Amino acid sequence: MPDHYRDDAPMEFSLCRRRIVVGGVLLMGSLAAFPTLSATSSNVTLAREPLARFMDISSLLIPHQLDRGIGKRLAIAMTAATPSLPDHIIELLAIARKKRARVVEDFFPDIPQGPLKETALSIISAWYMGVLTDAPGAEVFAYEFALMYQPTVDVMTIPTYAKSGPNGWNAIAPPLSDMPKF
Repeated sequence: MPDHYRDDAPMEFSLCRRRIVVGGVLLMGSLAAFPTLSATSSNVTLAREPLARFMDISSLLIPHQLDRGIGKRLAIAMTAATPSLPDHIIELLAIARKKRARVVEDFFPDIPQGPLKETALSIISAWYMGVLTDAPGAEVFAYEFALMYQPTVDVMTIPTYAKSGPNGWNAIAPPLSDMPKF
């Protein structure tokens, strides 16, 4: 048996094997993390000003408290799907400012039919549905925070397999009432 295969081999050989194992683990870990890093790095590419404009037009179009994190993800995805979105948002904000709008009803009738109206409707739809398109396999941006559930949150449960609601598997289940005795 050659010397480098024995347990009492010189230190250089055992360190070399450990370095190979550790290097392989690090390489595999970095390859596994690469898709995650590329997905999160796209979040950084959106500048503050376009995000602020997206949130401004969203708050004018939608009369609810909007989550900034969901808004950021929606803005990035909508900009990737529709490259002209930033220009449309600027035009929509100009119409709203011209009308001194505080709510959607103040300026929505003045939006011309065509791409601007479609952009406004797609922003509203994305916030309410939590997805950009209503198609199988669509990326979900907001599930339990999708705005379609907010008007009826006190009477309607969000569809889920967890008994106490979305993410309910980590919540303490409410106590059951006493069963009637016959």
